[in-house]
Amino acid sequence: MRTVNIAVLKNQLSKYIAYAKAGETITIRDRNTAVAQIIPFPHNDRLSDEERELVADGILRMPEKPWDPAAFLAMPRPKVKGNAGIQAILDDRNEGL
Repeated sequence: MRTVNIAVLKNQLSKYIAYAKAGETITIRDRNTAVAQIIPFPHNDRLSDEERELVADGILRMPEKPWDPAAFLAMPRPKVKGNAGIQAILDDRNEGL
């Protein structure tokens, strides 16, 4: 982990961005007090360029842990009596008409 004062960071931003790209975390200091961090963007080859752009814009978040289909299928399912589930879907569809 590197630390840098704001004035130095402003003058050498490209250099510190290269450090972040290489996987280093940079702590930014203001008068020797830590105020922020630049962290490397997680490398996830499964993300498309569009998804990476959405993450950068703050619209999409990176997953905290990898997808586990077994855990998803093991989740309890809600109990619905009779045709209440189907009727709810049909009602929802009819609202959009």
